Amino acid sequence: MLTENNITIYAPVDRIFALAADVLRWPEILPHYRWVRLIKDDGESRIVEMAALRDGIPVKWTSIQRPVPHENKIIFRHIGGFTKGMYVEWTMREEKTTEGLAVHVKITHEWSLAWPIIGPFIAEHVIGRFFVHNIAGKTLTIIKFLSEHTG
Repeated sequence: MLTENNITIYAPVDRIFALAADVLRWPEILPHYRWVRLIKDDGESRIVEMAALRDGIPVKWTSIQRPVPHENKIIFRHIGGFTKGMYVEWTMREEKTTEGLAVHVKITHEWSLAWPIIGPFIAEHVIGRFFVHNIAGKTLTIIKFLSEHTG
């Protein structure tokens, strides 16, 4: 399964990165997140338990989060929950446009489900399209709004 969510944000990349990387604050700013609990923080990465809603359906997983600020990238590896093994990468690329400085933000999710016969279908259509794409899209929409309207 490979899903991508993309959005263009007209705000400083540092502001976007700060909102995206501060996962402990996500339940305050993202209404579809139920909680994010810090399990461990070693200064370079964090282990967090995250819980969200997909239109009323609860989902939960545990991730290692590693912000890479000098590359405008945030990496997650799911280490617990149904999506254990999922790799998630946020990338932010700046571009000067006629409208001003634009930041192209992309969230990529990669994961496979090793169930015989139906695993790829479940991974792609249920987990990828139904859950992941929806939740990531809502996250990007709100990060865009907050980045462009706060400062």
